[in-house]
Amino acid sequence: MAEFLTDIRTIRDRARREIDKGPVTDAYGADLNRVILVLNEALATEIVCTLRYKRHYYTATGLYSEPVAAEFLQHAQEEEQHADKLAQRIVQLGGEPDFNPDTLTRRAHAEYDDSADLIEMIKENLVAERVAIAAYTEIAQWIGAGDPTTRRIFEELLAQEEEHADDMRGLLERIPRDQPGV
Repeated sequence: MAEFLTDIRTIRDRARREIDKGPVTDAYGADLNRVILVLNEALATEIVCTLRYKRHYYTATGLYSEPVAAEFLQHAQEEEQHADKLAQRIVQLGGEPDFNPDTLTRRAHAEYDDSADLIEMIKENLVAERVAIAAYTEIAQWIGAGDPTTRRIFEELLAQEEEHADDMRGLLERIPRDQPGV
């Protein structure tokens, strides 16, 4: 086991001297401002994904729409939980979560979609999940050991986005494309 680099008295003194920084200590090894910016981009992504899934939930029609719409609603709720986790972390790091609707789609990694066709809805949701997976993988790797808490949040989100992508792929595989009412 490695030795402590700093004696406990120095750690205590710094903790008292920099109390206004909350959980961000000298041990924080990431670029704080950039991490907050990246968290806000991910927040925008999750909000856009929530809105896309909600729209698809309400507008899905056709023979197979009921179970697909139920999946869309579940994913919308989980994306909203992701947004809440990201906003909480931004505040914890001393930043401000950006919920500005005027800039959401420009800041988001994934795109909003208003497809009317059930198969197209599923495909667009799968594309968005794949975008989030790629982005969150890169973010987790970029953060590395500099901010383990934020990295773990992205790893948790990544695992759920992978489940969402698998769900969408499964829906595409189960719905026959040559049936009326699809």
